[in-house]
Amino acid sequence: MSYLTYILLYPLIFIFSRLPFWLLYGISDGLYYIIYYIIRYRKKVVFYNLQLAFPDKTASEHRQIAQKFYRHFADLIVEMIKAFHMPLKQMQKHLVFNNPELLNQLSAEHKNIIVVSGHYANWEWVFSLANQTNISPMATYLKINNPYFEKFMLKNRSRFGGKLIETKQLRETLKSYAKNKQLFILGLLADQSPQLLRAKYWRSFLGQAEIPVFTGPEELAKKYQAAYVFMHINKIKRGYYTADFELITTEPQTYPDYQLTDIYIDKLEKMIKAQPAYYLWTHNRFKHMGKQPENKKK
Repeated sequence: MSYLTYILLYPLIFIFSRLPFWLLYGISDGLYYIIYYIIRYRKKVVFYNLQLAFPDKTASEHRQIAQKFYRHFADLIVEMIKAFHMPLKQMQKHLVFNNPELLNQLSAEHKNIIVVSGHYANWEWVFSLANQTNISPMATYLKINNPYFEKFMLKNRSRFGGKLIETKQLRETLKSYAKNKQLFILGLLADQSPQLLRAKYWRSFLGQAEIPVFTGPEELAKKYQAAYVFMHINKIKRGYYTADFELITTEPQTYPDYQLTDIYIDKLEKMIKAQPAYYLWTHNRFKHMGKQPENKKK
């Protein structure tokens, strides 16, 4: 069944990825109406999240953000498909990294690097960064049930030179890098909700206290003495983005526990609030709100 699904869908992906942007965005316009008005994909979750994140906004303002988000979400779907065939030069016109030299400077100083950001704007195109760094960056992914699509996804996401590591294999991979004295650049999107039983740290997020947040990036930065960098992503217009890297510290071990996590979340919140429609509101980010164990409370 997995192979049958693959051979049925692959030709569609192949064809759509070769369509020009103007035609893809026409398809996206139609897709928006299907997702928002007909399927109503996760609309309850989206509006619930917006009401929690922006309690001072009116119902009309929530609706405007939601509609703009779903239009962006439809664009993101076709942009992800387009990425399977985009030449590097075209990709670099649509996503501009303003200061990759920061990462190259840090690696030249023999520093491991952990880049943190969120599911914001178009995080999928960030894989093109590999062509602009002197160390091949890596990122994590969750295993796909269909092995044929997983192989296809890994091949396409790494075609510019980056590496994809299954999440369960990350710690072993980093141990191997350390053992062989290899430097790494690791990108992590740490804004989703951790499993309740594994949550170590709870704090406010977009005004809602207390919810669990991932602390893995901070822990790994301290363990491997990695430079801690935040990536700001900005959507300029339809299909065009910029990314800027901001160095937080080169000495993460000097920070108290969870302070680097707080800095990351604060920067993420600022990025979301600047253009809220471009955040991934379909994820149930507040599902563990109010479930903090007594022994985890401050």
